[in-house]
Amino acid sequence: MTPSPIPLHPVLATVTERIRRRSADSRADYLARMAQQRRDGRQRAGLGCANMAHTTAALPADDRLRIHAERAPHIGVVTAYNDMLSAHQPFEHYPALIRDHARTVGATAQVAGGVPAMCDGITQGEAGMELSLFSRDVIALSTTVALSHNVFDAALMLGVCDKIVPGLLMGALSFGHLPVVFVPAGPMASGLSNDDKARVRQQYAQGLVGREALLQSEAQAYHSAGTCTFYGTANSNQMLMEIMGLHLPGSSFVPPHGPLRQALTRAAVERAAANAAPGGITLAEVVDERAVVNGMVGLLATGGSTNHTLHLVAMARAAGVLIDWDDFAELSAAVPLLARIYPNGSADVNHFHAAGGMPWLVRELRAAGLLHDDVTTVVGAGLLAYTREPWLDGDRLAWREVPAQSGDAAVLRPVADPFSPDGGLRLLRGNLGRSVIKVSAVKPQHRVVRAPARVFHDQAELLAEFAAGGLRHDLVAVVRYQGPRANGMPELHKLTPALAVLQDAGHAVALVTDGRMSGASGKVPAAIHVSPEALADGPIARVRDGDFITLDAERGVLQLEVDDATLAARSVQHPDLSTHSHGVGRELFALFRQHAGVAEQGASPLFPPLT
Repeated sequence: MTPSPIPLHPVLATVTERIRRRSADSRADYLARMAQQRRDGRQRAGLGCANMAHTTAALPADDRLRIHAERAPHIGVVTAYNDMLSAHQPFEHYPALIRDHARTVGATAQVAGGVPAMCDGITQGEAGMELSLFSRDVIALSTTVALSHNVFDAALMLGVCDKIVPGLLMGALSFGHLPVVFVPAGPMASGLSNDDKARVRQQYAQGLVGREALLQSEAQAYHSAGTCTFYGTANSNQMLMEIMGLHLPGSSFVPPHGPLRQALTRAAVERAAANAAPGGITLAEVVDERAVVNGMVGLLATGGSTNHTLHLVAMARAAGVLIDWDDFAELSAAVPLLARIYPNGSADVNHFHAAGGMPWLVRELRAAGLLHDDVTTVVGAGLLAYTREPWLDGDRLAWREVPAQSGDAAVLRPVADPFSPDGGLRLLRGNLGRSVIKVSAVKPQHRVVRAPARVFHDQAELLAEFAAGGLRHDLVAVVRYQGPRANGMPELHKLTPALAVLQDAGHAVALVTDGRMSGASGKVPAAIHVSPEALADGPIARVRDGDFITLDAERGVLQLEVDDATLAARSVQHPDLSTHSHGVGRELFALFRQHAGVAEQGASPLFPPLT
């Protein structure tokens, strides 16, 4: 007997239908392009002989014969490996494992190309951070270049961190007629707790400890191969890929290097090869408006990174699906917060995984009608498979039911007893424009701030003023000219310790910026991604020191207490941004800044602006 379908939550149904209508033309255009690219038989069928010879020139003889015969599936690997990123270091040996296992299942595999992968932890507060957001679009272009060889029947994407997964997916969606599986690497083991790390950072900001103590603390927190264990953008990426059906079930947070991780990587190869068969599951089938809404729900239910109010918008648009901040806000009011992972709590992603992790979360949300179950994933129809966890039954990879109860109710809770009835992401509106704020890590007593503005054009200016003792009062720190057109929209996470010190001293403190904050930011209320940005003559450019600003996260208000006539009469003289950050390639990204879209549309220069 077929079980009855789970009724969909009415808000989920309403938002999804609105997205479907809004996206009707763009989605139809996308699917038509993918249908046109799909071929009967192997992708390389009909390829010129010289082209084929170039494809196989460096391959072993057996692989060459299989590819020339045009019968076996050929899998392209796009890798973001480097050993600058601890999260990507495990990918060093994946290509060999993938090639070897492909042969055992009657397929072949080849590294199609590599993409850049920069570490926001290394560039945080440095000039290189100005290249961070647009590196996402470079990765999308690089992925497209890799797959443009057009000899592959399926693809595997090796990537984890902040801009890398969004860029890989944006690029891969240009080849949505192919089956694509995303392959994670897993988090590093837990080190120094995130709370202790944050405490030492605040002590350093106050001059209470020196550089040696700070470095020792940081090295104890970031200490081995694997993803950083806080729940920032990298780990939000992993959650997204799983809940959207692009990872194998339960694979996101399995540690690197162990036998279970290797078994999951081999299984990803098998899945890509199987999906390359006639009638197999393509990327365009997996990523539709329902999968995108499931991703939004996952972000909200776990308190995920605010960076995805940019990235998920851009990823969805690459599939012809149009979402906006109103969609996030409406879903947030209906989706409960089920996870407490730093910065939304003290646990890290390893604790989350041990408490039940993604399978437990998906089971809860699915049973409550808070996920679309009528989706296609890389393993087939529906999300039931994603409610089970992988394990090794001897040497055999298998999946099993997760326990009925959370392994730790301080980390993971059921829909019936959430940490909060809503997802904690709010849309702020007012005469400064539109912005977003994540309140899941902000204590209720700090969610409403009314204070005079202190205006800065650079985070270094604010930190210098803090060090000089000039910020020991209530304030709304306005850090502007940090938008995509101005300087690439860098993360301003380095401000967090200083602002947190002021908050802990009893001051009413908030941040308002047209820039971004790290996915690891939390306790200080921050209206981010303010749009229009200052360089686009947004109202934030007209704020002056001493103007009172109200940030009310409970009511969704960001209001400058200056009347419209006075505000309109204020002249604006933009600072000379050409003097900023020379020597890190900033000048090469001028084209990206000139064509960057607005934050709410994903801030991507790859897509024309929407009206």
